[in-house]
Amino acid sequence: MISQRTKLYIWLLGINLFISTFTFGGGYVVVPMIRKYFVSRKKLLNEDELVNMAAIAQSSPGAIAINLSTLAGFRVAGMTGAVISYIAAVIPSLVILGFISTFYVAFAADPLISAVLRGMQAGVAALIVDFVVDMCSMMIKERSLLLTLMIPAAFLANFIFEINVAIILIVCCFLCIVRVWLNERRQK
Repeated sequence: MISQRTKLYIWLLGINLFISTFTFGGGYVVVPMIRKYFVSRKKLLNEDELVNMAAIAQSSPGAIAINLSTLAGFRVAGMTGAVISYIAAVIPSLVILGFISTFYVAFAADPLISAVLRGMQAGVAALIVDFVVDMCSMMIKERSLLLTLMIPAAFLANFIFEINVAIILIVCCFLCIVRVWLNERRQK
């Protein structure tokens, strides 16, 4: 008889292997997939937890996909869940990259594979837009003028003025820390 904990570990292994295997286009594509399986279907996390973990995963060193999978695994099943999720998130990428690098010359010249990759770009763009819209709607629900204005300001700073993303993140972090500090000070 398999215990509930063991079933959870097996589910984490399988779902992270699945997500890592079928998410092409960068780490941000993992966020909607984790939302779909961890938040919507299994209800192991809520939307706020996912957004917070995505922010931590993005600001931590390393790939956001692996960081977020590890954080979700840790949140759901502790350190064992984090280790299982980490391994499951890394293995498909290693196998796929090893396979592609072995046959790179053949893949680069094949028009069918090029067409498939171009089609995948459209799907990836749609997933990222969906994630950005969801994150912006959650920020607007906070009813904070600072957070609401931070979204277009960060976009303009990067897109129009070409300010480095690291500088934008540091400024945003500083502003949020000051906001939290001022709120705590008012409550005393």
